[in-house]
Amino acid sequence: MQAIGLIPARWASSRFPGKPLAQIGGKPMIQRVYEQARKALDTVVVATDDSRIFDCVTSFGGQAVMTRSDHRCGTERCLEAYQTILSAPEAYGLTAQAMSDEQDIVVVNVQGDEPFIQPEQIRLLLGCFPTEIATLVKPFRANDTWEQLANPNTPKVAVSKDGRALLFSRSVIPYFRGVPQDEWLSRRQYYGHIGMYAYRGDVLRQIVSLPMSELEQTESLEQLRWLDHGYTIRVAVSEQSSVGIDTPEDLQRAEQFLLNS
Repeated sequence: MQAIGLIPARWASSRFPGKPLAQIGGKPMIQRVYEQARKALDTVVVATDDSRIFDCVTSFGGQAVMTRSDHRCGTERCLEAYQTILSAPEAYGLTAQAMSDEQDIVVVNVQGDEPFIQPEQIRLLLGCFPTEIATLVKPFRANDTWEQLANPNTPKVAVSKDGRALLFSRSVIPYFRGVPQDEWLSRRQYYGHIGMYAYRGDVLRQIVSLPMSELEQTESLEQLRWLDHGYTIRVAVSEQSSVGIDTPEDLQRAEQFLLNS
């Protein structure tokens, strides 16, 4: 199995333009993401639409590829970067033989705004293979609040006994019939979704071309499109929390996390 880490990094974030170059502890955020991913993966490439990000990555010795600016999501940007790497694998330290069978290639989509991603989380994703798609979930704890569980910004995941994702929802799933809400977390295990994915190479190519599904549009969750079309999403359980950067205000939280780690 040949694993490739791709980090989508665009400039034009509506809430935080230029976010990948924001400084955290004296380093640009994209460098921190890259260095963390390299602890688990031999090949890591930043996929960006901006020359400033590209130049930053190459200046610290990283690998980067330019992509179009009109991609709707990180998955589409990953596909373009993946196709570029396939066309000239030697330029990225890979061999043509290693890239000859896409069913033996795993593409890890590393979020570009997660500067403290843990190598163990990437290894957990890789441990889900062979499968079509893999992602991570984090268990809610019995002492978490109902507000934390019900927060629609934290999608929930229903997981089968053999570790497959059955459904993702911004609502609390499963609904615990006949039990008061304040007892749900103490009576069964609930899982929140961590938005990291890994795809088999041929599957990444397929899912980008899928039409948007009604369920996806309803919940605004891309992964529901893949389930709707019959793809298997294997899940691994991670106990580690992440510190995502969505706004300039989040930088303060990241700086504090860095000081305490």
